[in-house]
Amino acid sequence: MSTSTVLETEEHQALRAAVAALGKRYGREYMQSLVSEGGHPRELWADAAKAGFLGVNLPEEYGGGGAGMAELSIVLEELGASGSPLLMMIVSPAICGTVISRFGTEEQKRQWLPGLADGSLTMAFGITEPDAGSNSHRITTTARRDGGDWVLTGRKVFVSGVDIADATLIVGRTEDARTGKLKACLFIVPRETPGFQRNRIDMEVHAPEKQFELVLDDVRLPADALVGDEDAGLLQLFAGLNPERIMTAAFGIGMGRYALGRAVEYAKTRQVWKEPIGAHQAIAHPLAQAHIELELARLMMQKAARLYDAGDDVGAGEAANMAKYAAGEACVRAVDQAVHTLGGNGLTREYGLASLITGARVARIAPVSREMILNYVSHQTLGLPKSY
Repeated sequence: MSTSTVLETEEHQALRAAVAALGKRYGREYMQSLVSEGGHPRELWADAAKAGFLGVNLPEEYGGGGAGMAELSIVLEELGASGSPLLMMIVSPAICGTVISRFGTEEQKRQWLPGLADGSLTMAFGITEPDAGSNSHRITTTARRDGGDWVLTGRKVFVSGVDIADATLIVGRTEDARTGKLKACLFIVPRETPGFQRNRIDMEVHAPEKQFELVLDDVRLPADALVGDEDAGLLQLFAGLNPERIMTAAFGIGMGRYALGRAVEYAKTRQVWKEPIGAHQAIAHPLAQAHIELELARLMMQKAARLYDAGDDVGAGEAANMAKYAAGEACVRAVDQAVHTLGGNGLTREYGLASLITGARVARIAPVSREMILNYVSHQTLGLPKSY
């Protein structure tokens, strides 16, 4: 019996099959053509939205599917396994949709959630800064009150899809009037707001979604641009980061499955000596190993999603970090082995696997490096002392 029949409901399996069928209609060739033409996966995004896949985790009363991260991660994993992952799913419905649905005002929910659910609105997420890296406590983008408005100043880097997003959820810091200390806060910044500038970062990663540096130069926002409670900023921020890690795991598992599938197909039919090359253990065993590692990573992702959907933010935090770590490692190894299985063909454009080598590294680096996850586990789980 496969693990999916034990861990997933019939509805989950039906969702997997439906998403896989949609992904198959597009595939890796579609994504590669977008990269070469500088386009965006608008058709796939629209079709996924129309089928109810994009907003499956958002509340029903705002047009979503009323399900959770378990379902949304299935969508991204299956699209990835078909060769056409939607990177903005990690950001728009998973991070931004979750934060707004959990902490936004009624007006913010009505303004954004139906559009995020039906794909007509997209939101980016800006947290990383040039000098802060993974240290969210060193964020220097600051927000000060000016009458009834907020004024934001600062810089962000590696922000995906700002050119197509209607707004960006920016992590800034406000000064506590009582203590003078800075505290994290989240602001919705519409794309065309004066003073909000974007510069594209030239990346080696071949993906339709572009990366940007953002400059916020005295960006003036109304009072209702602040999401949720000014005093609960860190709680709100981390509520968005657990879904981000779960979805990054789904992204890595999907990519690994795609690469492994291509390699297995090749190993079954490629004949150099008497038998197909897949009959040789030097080819077969590393592919079997890659499959096992991807399955194990999915198990941890399913655990993280289940804990998150059950409202256990602390338990989900540990599991989501572990899932992201496991998926990143499994993805890199699966892609590397797939390319190696094809030999010279693995480096050709025709087979389309070589460009995944760079893409697979993303799962190890973003949104948090594997070393920071090891720090998290050594401190939070094992109780070891900090070096910083």
